[in-house]
Amino acid sequence: VQLQASGGGLVQTGGSLRLSCAASGRAFSTYAVGWFRQAPGKEREFVGAISWAESIYYADSVKGRFTISRDNAKNTVYLQMNSLKPEDTAVYYCAADKLGASASSASRDYKFWGQGTQVTVSS
Repeated sequence: VQLQASGGGLVQTGGSLRLSCAASGRAFSTYAVGWFRQAPGKEREFVGAISWAESIYYADSVKGRFTISRDNAKNTVYLQMNSLKPEDTAVYYCAADKLGASASSASRDYKFWGQGTQVTVSS
């Protein structure tokens, strides 16, 4: 599976962005997909994830503001980000792997990674 993340950009505080994670390869619908982010000088952190069965998990820091969805017909997973804050500024990565009926918040559990897309939230 090859992943390509897109949709990042510069937005003001309170604004919105929608990131996309497009996958190539067969059977993408059977993969869990996670979103992670890494700010300069910080560790990569979990943002949210969606299982193949569409169970969805979020980090506490984004609950109520971010929404993950998937469109298996388009081999794409989305991360809708609303009410953005300057602390959301980071490079956002999508990752995928077969994780059974669940998803994972641990980056080590994902084998396939996209290249990252920069999100910058200005104050």
